[in-house]
Amino acid sequence: MTSFRNPVVVIPARLAATRLPDKPMADISGAPMIVHVWRRAMEAGIGPVVVACGDQRIAAAIEDAGGIAVMTDPDLPSGSDRVFEALLKFDPDGRHDVVINLQGDLPSIDVSAIAAVLDPLDDPGVDIATLVAEITDPDERDDPNVVKAVVGLAAGRTVGRALYFSRATVPTGAGPLYHHIGIYGYRRAALARFVQLPPGVLEQRERLEQLRALENGMRIDVAVVDTVPLGVDTPADLDRARALIANQT
Repeated sequence: MTSFRNPVVVIPARLAATRLPDKPMADISGAPMIVHVWRRAMEAGIGPVVVACGDQRIAAAIEDAGGIAVMTDPDLPSGSDRVFEALLKFDPDGRHDVVINLQGDLPSIDVSAIAAVLDPLDDPGVDIATLVAEITDPDERDDPNVVKAVVGLAAGRTVGRALYFSRATVPTGAGPLYHHIGIYGYRRAALARFVQLPPGVLEQRERLEQLRALENGMRIDVAVVDTVPLGVDTPADLDRARALIANQT
């Protein structure tokens, strides 16, 4: 029996980006990237999908596609803050008790991965759920841009408790390493608590927001999925995303 009743997907998006300006509006097969992400979330069939927009151009693109756009303060410090503000505006009465924070730069994400983030929340003790995939590329093991999730998974298990997240190659010794995928499922109360917490010591040291939750005793569990979705951060990533989506149509 699941411990959540009514999930909502919130996709935070804003135009400010250093490596790829106006990233959410980048054209992919005739539609802005943010519209592709919204479509994937809709296909997942989890619940309503809301785009938390830091800019009016993003809101207009989503509304033109038939979606729900909620304007948020463009100066909010993080995507989590933008998700929470949009949630309060979209659902002030608290009908939705689980919130999926889906990044707006994953236009080719497998819809099954979006649904998989709900699996750890079957356990009522879990505050936050997220995703990992086993690292198979040797170059990723030591790449600081690949965040590793430290989780002890017994053979055959696909859900487990996250003990730490790091840019370092951890844990040591024989066994798999797990690539963290930055999609989160929050219990509503956990998200409300999280955005009120000050930045953590380890969070600032590793530059990983999820460590704030662990430093404050919140429980994060992970679900294992097969592949890491392509995140679009650079023009080269955008070219790859365009090719992937062109091949899917």
